Amino acid sequence: MAIDFTAISPNPALLDLPWSIPLEEWPEEHLAALPRGISRHVVRFVKLTGDVLAVKEISEPLARREFQTLRNLRRMGQPAVEPLAVVSGRVAADGSPLDACLITRHLRFSLPYRVVFSQRLRPDTARRTLDALAVLLVRLHLAGCFWGDVSLSNTLFRRDAGDYAAYLVDAETAELHRELSRGQREHDLFVAHGNIAGELMDLEAGGYLDEGEDPIEIANLIMHRYDLLWNELTSEERFEQGDRWRVDERIRRLNNLGFDVDELEMSTDLDGTHIRIQPKVVDAGHHSRRLMRLTGLDVEENQARRLLNDLDSYRASTDRQGDDESVVAHDWISRIYEPVTRTVPPELRAKLEPAELFHEILEHRWYLSERAGHDMAIEDTVRDYVATVLPGKPDEVAVVGVDTEEIPIQARLD
Repeated sequence: MAIDFTAISPNPALLDLPWSIPLEEWPEEHLAALPRGISRHVVRFVKLTGDVLAVKEISEPLARREFQTLRNLRRMGQPAVEPLAVVSGRVAADGSPLDACLITRHLRFSLPYRVVFSQRLRPDTARRTLDALAVLLVRLHLAGCFWGDVSLSNTLFRRDAGDYAAYLVDAETAELHRELSRGQREHDLFVAHGNIAGELMDLEAGGYLDEGEDPIEIANLIMHRYDLLWNELTSEERFEQGDRWRVDERIRRLNNLGFDVDELEMSTDLDGTHIRIQPKVVDAGHHSRRLMRLTGLDVEENQARRLLNDLDSYRASTDRQGDDESVVAHDWISRIYEPVTRTVPPELRAKLEPAELFHEILEHRWYLSERAGHDMAIEDTVRDYVATVLPGKPDEVAVVGVDTEEIPIQARLD
């Protein structure tokens, strides 16, 4: 039986992989030692022509369904891993059929939740990761995506200016609809609460959760965070006709949350004394789209907000508020952002992606300035950060180490 490759951008090197061998038995020469999340299927990371791919062994119908779901989510601009191919028609050396494989691109600088929690944590790491998951779930629900199996294990996290951005990594149970019912959304939340509480209990048993933190209470917070965000993005607002400024205020609040409003539904009462407004199309990525338009940088939402703030500070400090914003942005890129990120030695550039590195340098500058009692030059800040902070950070471009499934349950030593 011939092997069938369904691929978006076919890579001839895929033909060289040992498809006649069960994925669990693939030789080490093909594998990349990256931490894997918990999965009900066999998953391996593969090194291929300078890239790292995730390969999951799964039945052909499920592989093709997940492949198409991920493609559609990516087309819609949703945070999900990139699907590359489905390999089917696999046969073992003894003639027995093997499951198909779904191939996705490894998300650079991403971390499974168990790696996030196995590092030395800030006290609010659990809440920050769950905030990111709540935002992801709201984004998917707004786009009409029913996840079906919401969990930390099915999510990857990337650093985002001190917070985290969450990406859907497992879409086996996901379904796309024109619009979700309240029952579908509540089912996702119910599943999320149970899965997250259980995962946090496992971390608590291993000493990876801060002492005194209650897994159930933390899981409850995702419900509260989700409800607050969902209501802000979708609820109807009613106000007096003379308070039309509140329309602009509502839009600004949504922009501050990182969402654009492409359409507002506005109507008045029969007597014309009250106005009702409701966002009809709410798209995430307000700041990242603005930064992309101005600079061409493609970064996470909080990173974009931080870089835009620095751009605004640069514009004010150079007294160029009256200049064209795109011209000032070009100068900021060439005179501030690129020189700072290029200063980092090549051997340390795998520690953090450039936008997160720039954010951390700005944070370090604030810390040094406070300690010195005056503003520190950016050049001095970069030298101190590269010498004292960056070398101690793990490489996150592709975190190398044992599988996270094999991390022993043991008390964390501080």
